[in-house]
Amino acid sequence: MSADAGAAMEKIRAAGLLRTQGLIAGQWVDAYDGKTIEVQNPATGDVLANVSCMGSRETSDAIASANSTFYSWSKLTANERSKALRKWYDLIIAHKEELALLMTLEQGKPLKEALGEVNYGASFLEYFAEEAKRIYGDIIPPTLSDRRLLVLKQPVGVVGAITPWNFPLAMITRKVGPALACGCTVVVKPSEFTPLTALAAADLALQAGIPAGALNVVMGNAPEIGDALLQSTQVRTITFTGSTAVGKKLMAGSANTVKKVSLELGGNAPCIVFDDADIDVAVKGSLAAKFRNSGQTCVCANRILVQEGIYEKFASAFIKAVQSLHVGNGLEESTSQGPLINEAAVQKVEKFINDATSKGANIMLGGKRHSLGMTFYEPTVVGNVSNDMLLFREEVFGPVAPLIPFKTEEEAIHLANDTNAGLAAYIFTKSIPRSWRVSESLEYGLVGVNEGIISTEVAPFGGVKQSGLGREGSKYGVDEFLELKYICMGNMS
Repeated sequence: MSADAGAAMEKIRAAGLLRTQGLIAGQWVDAYDGKTIEVQNPATGDVLANVSCMGSRETSDAIASANSTFYSWSKLTANERSKALRKWYDLIIAHKEELALLMTLEQGKPLKEALGEVNYGASFLEYFAEEAKRIYGDIIPPTLSDRRLLVLKQPVGVVGAITPWNFPLAMITRKVGPALACGCTVVVKPSEFTPLTALAAADLALQAGIPAGALNVVMGNAPEIGDALLQSTQVRTITFTGSTAVGKKLMAGSANTVKKVSLELGGNAPCIVFDDADIDVAVKGSLAAKFRNSGQTCVCANRILVQEGIYEKFASAFIKAVQSLHVGNGLEESTSQGPLINEAAVQKVEKFINDATSKGANIMLGGKRHSLGMTFYEPTVVGNVSNDMLLFREEVFGPVAPLIPFKTEEEAIHLANDTNAGLAAYIFTKSIPRSWRVSESLEYGLVGVNEGIISTEVAPFGGVKQSGLGREGSKYGVDEFLELKYICMGNMS
């Protein structure tokens, strides 16, 4: 392990945030069969830790713990739950440097981005600590004079939260924050690639006064854990961020017990640059939307559509900007792009590049593994991309920017919507009428206008079509964890 990585690990240990066991009923526990899995640093291949490799038995116990705690946690006042969430937020902010180091070590993203994610992730706890006190019901005017009609919003129960590796803190807090605010309890299954950040966050939750059993963490054998969550009648909601393929399996598996399902799935985001766009704004926004987290986000610009009149000028400026990206270990201050998460991710990028070049696309920049080795890949720009290529049809999830020319606004909208995905889209234009027109025509849950970074805790995040169901963040984010109860009171005259 390098000196920088070793020093980072010592800092994390000194803060008491290096946890390797699962969390069940407030206790840190090993896998019942003693099995462990390695957590590696994708930038170096070094083993950071061996964590418990759990399965169905541990998950069943975690569910039982969450279920028994639900009855006490849900009966607390909203103000009491709010104070615990606020304390959790305070502790995450107090330890943001250690959490960011841990995230960079196990996920690979640059330290600046990791710090940004810690702040972003914490913001959901702050927001939902406040929103806990604003979960209102209704009084309905009765149809008969001796009746009183009420609507209550009540917590759904135990929540199974399955989270990805690309945002190992924020995807947990964006789900657990509103769930706990509503009075639900949670079993979290973080990615086996990035469990350390999740476990550190859970440790801080315990320190904040989130009671034993309200938040449980199990990791390891994903199929076994997933099946246990799906088959349990005590788990009333499944919330998942990840691939569309896995989301479909979870949706189908939830049918047997008729669970609520909240899915934030894959994207295929178009980024449309019109002739009337400000070139500098478009380049800056497209660069941020494409290359953040080495292109490994579900809202990354997957297809950059550029109007013919500005295509050459934009391509030249964009390539120049991409050339300025510094690839390296995320712990190095100068790094703006880290490694991909694993070898499979690199092979997927290579498959997409080979498919595109075999069908007539040309590599304008990059297009190969980086000289650093491991899972580093050169920031890449590909020209002459058409809609029969994988780069157009599917999510590349890597640092590859396909440029696609178009003639008219109508053609751009058609190309943008020509996909089963519908999560995020971006447009760059100086025309206010066009920004309204195109935004309303795009079949996406999120639209950024002249901006490449649009996620915030105060706005609803989610997609349409096969990009998912439900919304996370904002005042709408609590809806996934609540049931409506109608009460009719008679003889009230």
